[in-house]
Amino acid sequence: MRNCPLSRGTVAGVLKGYGGISAAVFTEIYSTLLRNSSSKLLMFLALGIPVLCFIVMYFVRACTPASGEDSSEHAHFLFTQGALIVLGLYVLTTTILNHIFHFSAPVSNTFLVIMVVLLMAPFAIPIKMTFHRMRVSKPEMHHQPVETPDSVIQEDNADKTEPLLKSYFVGVGSGVTVLNNLAQIGIAQGVHDTTILLSLFSFCNFVGRLGGGIVSEHFVRSKTIPRTIWMTCTQVMMIITYLLFASAIDGILYAATALLGICYGVQFSIMISTVSWQAVYDNEAAKQQVPNLLSSSSISCLGPNCLRLTYEDKACL
Repeated sequence: MRNCPLSRGTVAGVLKGYGGISAAVFTEIYSTLLRNSSSKLLMFLALGIPVLCFIVMYFVRACTPASGEDSSEHAHFLFTQGALIVLGLYVLTTTILNHIFHFSAPVSNTFLVIMVVLLMAPFAIPIKMTFHRMRVSKPEMHHQPVETPDSVIQEDNADKTEPLLKSYFVGVGSGVTVLNNLAQIGIAQGVHDTTILLSLFSFCNFVGRLGGGIVSEHFVRSKTIPRTIWMTCTQVMMIITYLLFASAIDGILYAATALLGICYGVQFSIMISTVSWQAVYDNEAAKQQVPNLLSSSSISCLGPNCLRLTYEDKACL
């Protein structure tokens, strides 16, 4: 998000989208490559994931952001979002088809190879940028980075985000509770094979994470609608979803799971870009230098400017 300060919501949506679809990807790997072996899955998680992280960590680095809107950056985001959507639809479709028709090992392995190719699709962007570098004039390279509230973020000011975090953990915490017990919930309602149910939640979670970042970014820019509005809407929808779970109406389990996955994903993606503005409070308080009556070691902010920028997200415009 520091590398692309004008597209923070989009970045958060993409990153959390890949996290959301990971459950379905692991399900595909578990059933096809690892042959439903729990011990092999634990070995893969214990060794395979850390090794992969060490391999790619060299390529994750901060850079000087562009001084304004970059058309190529927009195109790259569209490509990544498109690849992610195709991946999500592909994994969900192949999981359902494999569950129904029980394909042979060669066919299942082919599905797995295609999934890996789709996962690697975003690597086409740095490869393209390496071989086709954009020509930028030298004076433009020395422009100051776009000024955003990220420049005043202090990582240790978590106390100022406490009220928003409590709203966040109410929604995400209850979502995690359902997710961790989704298999038991399905079995209790007569669904003995919960593979499709878990894949459905993973896909809808991915849709919520990706869509939440894109939609919130669009409305922050065009209508100045704060991101917290979308968090409130998803909270209300999650209440309705839990009532659907409680009703145990025949045929409602899959719809409720899908709706919960979307809301759960939206909460994740929007929270990242929203909470990064909380340090604006500290910046305003530092300008006023008003001592806190309860503690002489901290300062407080007075007036509407203290949290206005935080909840209106005008810095993104």
